[in-house]
Amino acid sequence: MHKKLAIIKKFQTPSSTIRKFSCFNELDLITLSRWIVARNMEGATRRWLVDISSWNPSPDEFSFILSLFPSSEVSSVIRFVALDDRKRALASRLLQYALVQEIFGISFSEISIKRTMEGKPYLSICGQTRYPAFNFSVSHSGNLVGIASEPEFLVGLDIMSNADFKQQPTPDLLNCLSMHFTNFEWNNITKPGDFNLMSREFCRYWSLKEAYVKALGIGLGFKFNRLEFHHSSWNDISLHVDGVESKNWEFGQFDLVEKHTVSIARGGIGWNKQKNQSKEFSTSFNNQQFGFTFRKIYELIPAIFRRNYSNSFALGDQG
Repeated sequence: MHKKLAIIKKFQTPSSTIRKFSCFNELDLITLSRWIVARNMEGATRRWLVDISSWNPSPDEFSFILSLFPSSEVSSVIRFVALDDRKRALASRLLQYALVQEIFGISFSEISIKRTMEGKPYLSICGQTRYPAFNFSVSHSGNLVGIASEPEFLVGLDIMSNADFKQQPTPDLLNCLSMHFTNFEWNNITKPGDFNLMSREFCRYWSLKEAYVKALGIGLGFKFNRLEFHHSSWNDISLHVDGVESKNWEFGQFDLVEKHTVSIARGGIGWNKQKNQSKEFSTSFNNQQFGFTFRKIYELIPAIFRRNYSNSFALGDQG
């Protein structure tokens, strides 16, 4: 009996649960302990999106939210000139800090988010052992800003707005970027003939490559033409690196809100696709959004400041 209880105590299960399972044999308890680990890991998985199209903050509201962050984050936001760029930057910081606060119970003032040399943000906590491999990825384009986090494996998120893409010199841009795709991918991109369909395929492939590279955190140092994505009508997406299929990654992609493409990559060392693949990636991207939920700006404000925020500013759609 002592051996049975020790297994559960290791995972800090409440005493009521210990009493409930005290009659189980050791094999049952090992199974239970694995379930507890899995549930704990799920507790650090997030998929959040913010639509900034209906958020029109006044200067005072913008300043109020900026005051919640350290000076280094403030300078990273106000360096942008265009209001939409500032909105995306501020929404991204809110998502990062609100996510960390929810998972780790840390106040905004205690959170330290740093960035690698390649620009990938990471949580800096001395002695953090609850989720030692915790990481997250942020992205924004058009009206969408998003974040995805994982407690155990690498994660990369990319959002691509078709509207942004179409603002570029269209035919020339495609030809200039062809070097970043394999012959197999480029044939699939140009096969439709119609430019709108070609640009759509281009966005899908490009977004997946961005998600993978962002998960690795290696930035522009990785040549995109080393990556080749295969799919079945954009389901069952698989990756080949330097011509060899990778078994360590899974991918999901879906369309959302006025022609935005959202791509997510998850995996890395220790990942086994058949063993670890989750339900969120196993169904059609057309039929579900891989666990992503929309959050409002108001919901991301720390609870201790939320009342003051709501009393001071007309929330409208974002409240």
